[in-house]
Amino acid sequence: MINLDFKCAEASEVIKSFLVSDGKAKKEAESLITKALGVLQEDGLYAFYLYMKAKDKSVYKSVEKESIKLFKEAFPDLDINREGYLIAKDLVSELERLFLAKELLERTLVYARYHAKALGKTDEEGEAQMEGGS
Repeated sequence: MINLDFKCAEASEVIKSFLVSDGKAKKEAESLITKALGVLQEDGLYAFYLYMKAKDKSVYKSVEKESIKLFKEAFPDLDINREGYLIAKDLVSELERLFLAKELLERTLVYARYHAKALGKTDEEGEAQMEGGS
């Protein structure tokens, strides 16, 4: 049996790493993830992919790549050789798959947001220790 929660955690780590390597500031990364999560929760999976595609191309590609890997694990029979928003369109046709896909992506984004918050804590703590030690 596949531990999908662990797969969400792995995907969130990759997204966090991408945000850091892409030069996103902690607040900017956290804000982008929070807004994307809001779109996913309020408007659904298909709207999420369209929002991400229009909002930030580099982050979209990272999230799309990781979510596709996650969906391959959860839905081995799904045709994955297309863009994320087209895959979402397929998932919308089957309610159980849609709910699972949405939950997996929500969990991944929540974990990624916590990663972004933790990044800021580490940076701020390091600066405070350096200032205090001088």
